[in-house]
Amino acid sequence: MNHQEALTSYIAAFVAEMAKSGVEHVVVSPGSRSTPMAMVMAEHPELRVHIHVDERSAAFFALGIAKASHKPVALLCTSGTAAANYYPAIVEAFYSRVPLIVITADRPHELRDVGAPQAIDQIHLYGKNVKWFVEMSPPEDTAEMLRYARTVCARAQAMAQRSPAGPVHLNFPFREPLVPDLDREDLFELSERRDGFVSVQTGQLCLQEKELKQVAGGLPQAAKGIIVCGPIEKPDFPEAVIQLAKKLNFPILADPLSQIRSGIHEGSHVIDAYDTFLKNEDAQKALKPDVIIRFGAMPVSKPLMIFMKENSTARQVIVDGGGGWRDPALLSAEMVHCDEIQFCKSVLPYLDHSENNKYLTLWKEINDLTRRRLADINNIEELSEGKLFYQLAEMLPEGSTLFVGNSMPIRDLDTFFHFNQKGIRVMANRGANGIDGTVSTALGAAAFSQPLYLVLGDLTFFHDLNGLIASKLYGIDLTILLINNNGGGIFSFLPQANHPKNFEKLFGTPLDLDFRHAIKMYGGHYDLISDWGHFISSFKQSLNTNGLKVMELTTNRDKNVTEHRELWESVSREISRLLEG
Repeated sequence: MNHQEALTSYIAAFVAEMAKSGVEHVVVSPGSRSTPMAMVMAEHPELRVHIHVDERSAAFFALGIAKASHKPVALLCTSGTAAANYYPAIVEAFYSRVPLIVITADRPHELRDVGAPQAIDQIHLYGKNVKWFVEMSPPEDTAEMLRYARTVCARAQAMAQRSPAGPVHLNFPFREPLVPDLDREDLFELSERRDGFVSVQTGQLCLQEKELKQVAGGLPQAAKGIIVCGPIEKPDFPEAVIQLAKKLNFPILADPLSQIRSGIHEGSHVIDAYDTFLKNEDAQKALKPDVIIRFGAMPVSKPLMIFMKENSTARQVIVDGGGGWRDPALLSAEMVHCDEIQFCKSVLPYLDHSENNKYLTLWKEINDLTRRRLADINNIEELSEGKLFYQLAEMLPEGSTLFVGNSMPIRDLDTFFHFNQKGIRVMANRGANGIDGTVSTALGAAAFSQPLYLVLGDLTFFHDLNGLIASKLYGIDLTILLINNNGGGIFSFLPQANHPKNFEKLFGTPLDLDFRHAIKMYGGHYDLISDWGHFISSFKQSLNTNGLKVMELTTNRDKNVTEHRELWESVSREISRLLEG
């Protein structure tokens, strides 16, 4: 059997198994060494192949599809630095628990470490930032090697999806010639086990009765208990944790990425303004908890993080269905490795209903007061970053998806986006908290979930302008609300802002860019917002416009800091008066 026949059979078996295992989307960046895999993938009728020439943006685009769909997405690139450009998205996928199957083509073994072009060391290229790495065998067309290719594929899909989800890396060495035989009528015909070579069954982490009783012990008797819900993506989790909160009479401190702040459920136990009122020392003392139950990744709010850290004597229970160790402050009294939904449901029978609602009432009173005072942001006539997020809950269509950039946007979301029943899904890249790839991730999510709105700052937008090409190539609808304060606005809130010498040079980093030219290049609709009336009319018009739409809101960094601090001080004074009375 010749080389082309062996190459074709081996890759076709792998690709056929990929489709059988449930992979639907593949993101390919063109290259020579990856030719055989790309050509065979493009031939498979059940795979949707997306072409993205920029590998860094391509990886984040795949990340967005996987985040939105909760299913593994395959990535393919050629050898060399193309594979290195995947790294930022792989890191994000690993820490945010998003399933990716990363496929890198490579030079064959005889061309490594001998000065061959486009040949770098790709063995364990991503280190510990992938769950599993396989250096694939060179293609062969024997029954054993076809079984090998199919088995590795099935394992990769299962490993990527198994909790905690994450990326896996398969490195394929290919020899020339690289063109497979696509004229074969039996290209994807499997000689054995046609419905899939191996089915991998995985279960959820759970607790036994004895362990449930142990965790439940003392919870109903706790006079001052809280539930903290950080970023978590499980559709049935909000209902389950709300039932737990009702049984215990504990308030739920709901991070904007917990999917609890917006949904068709009762919000009586939801606390959503804690990021503001936990800055107040009187509130911190009055709300001191005895028990903290935490779900999901670490919350966005720094005041909440400090509050939990300063209450180190409280019994802190962390529930993690992925079996991780999400406790940077090292305060957990009990680390519970159990599926979050199952935990909430399974522990209920071991809990007596708590009649103590004094502590919950205090949380709600302070939260309601804070929300009323934060509403004063609407009195600002100029374009305001905080006001934008306050109005989004009212303006966004029901069932829409809101993707938010890091730095200031995610923090303003935490402060001003409050509980509503519109079922708005909120997403962000909070695994590694970077600004890179935000546009591409949002476009990947928009390819799966519509309508989608992206809110981000000018530096984040500039960092991933290449990503906009996906909207043009695939007709993806995306509305971008671009907050342009001409630099890194978050640094104005940090201690380095007190040292003005070289602040603008090192941290402010103004770009002075006119983004309308880039939007035009990618075939998008651009609108420079002049005032709030203009914004409202432009936003309404965008609801009936397809493709890429960008509304740019120009704000002032210094005024933004003043607005936030004056509002925080106003809230703090009101809270202190309430607690003194």
